[in-house]
Amino acid sequence: MKQNEFQSKTSKIQLLHSIKQLFHFGWEQALSCLFPVVIFASLAITQMIPLPFLPRYDWLLLIFLMMQWWMVRSGLETRDELKVITLFHLIGLALEIFKVYMGSWSYPDEGYFKIFGVPLYSGFMYASVASYLCQGWRRLNVDLVKWPPFIVVVPLAAAIYLNFFTHHFLIDIRWFLAGLVIIIFLKTWVTYEVNRIRYRMPLAFAFVLIGFFIWVAENIATFFGAWEYPGQTEVWSLVHIGKVSSWVLLVIVSFLIVATLKQVKEGKGKN
Repeated sequence: MKQNEFQSKTSKIQLLHSIKQLFHFGWEQALSCLFPVVIFASLAITQMIPLPFLPRYDWLLLIFLMMQWWMVRSGLETRDELKVITLFHLIGLALEIFKVYMGSWSYPDEGYFKIFGVPLYSGFMYASVASYLCQGWRRLNVDLVKWPPFIVVVPLAAAIYLNFFTHHFLIDIRWFLAGLVIIIFLKTWVTYEVNRIRYRMPLAFAFVLIGFFIWVAENIATFFGAWEYPGQTEVWSLVHIGKVSSWVLLVIVSFLIVATLKQVKEGKGKN
C-alpha cells in the first residue's frame, strides 16, 4: 500500500513539474511573440476604429516603427537582432512587390507609403517572424545538433526563396525542395532550455509546427484586412490549407538565415 502511495505521489509531482515547465515554455514563447502580437492588435484596432489624418496602412507603418524603436531602446531586442530583422523586412518587401504584381494578393486600401502597390508596413510581417526566431533563440538558449555545412545550407535557402518567384514561370519545385530539407536535416536536432532543463526536437518537425501557426496567424491577419487574396474580395474566407507548405518553406528560409548569421558571429567571436 505504501509503495502505491509513493508511486501516486511521485506521479503527481512529475505532473506538476511538467505543467510548470509547459507554462514557463509558453511564457517564454509569448514574450518572443511580442512583436507579432502588437502587429495583430494594431490590425484589429485600426480595422475597428478608423484613425484620423493618415490612411490605415500608414498608421500601421508608424506603429510598427515605434514598436521596433521601443524594443531596441528598452533592451528587449539587441542591435544585432535589429540588423537581422531589417534584412528580413527587405527580403519580405521584395517578395510582396513581386506577388502583388503577379496578382497573388493585393492591398486595396489607400496609403502614402506604398511601393508598386505594396504598403511599407507589409515587410514587418516577415520581420516579425525573424523577431520571433531571434527572441526565442536567446530566451530558450537554442542550440543546434548536427547542423549541415555552410556550403549546403546557403544554396538551399536561396533555392527555396527563389522558387517563390520562379514558380510563376517555371515548374514549382517546392515539394522537391521539401524533400531535400528532410534529407539534409534528417539528423539535425534543435535543443532548447526551460528552467535549466534541456529538451530537444527534430528540426524538420519544428519547421512544420511554426509554419502551421503562421498559417493560423495569416487567417487572423486577412480577417482584419492586412492583405486580401482574390477569393476574399467579396467576403472573408479561410485561407487554403495548402498555404501551410508555403509558410513552412518561408520558415525554413528564415531559420536558415538566422542560424547561419549566428554561426558566423560565433565563429568571429572565437577568433
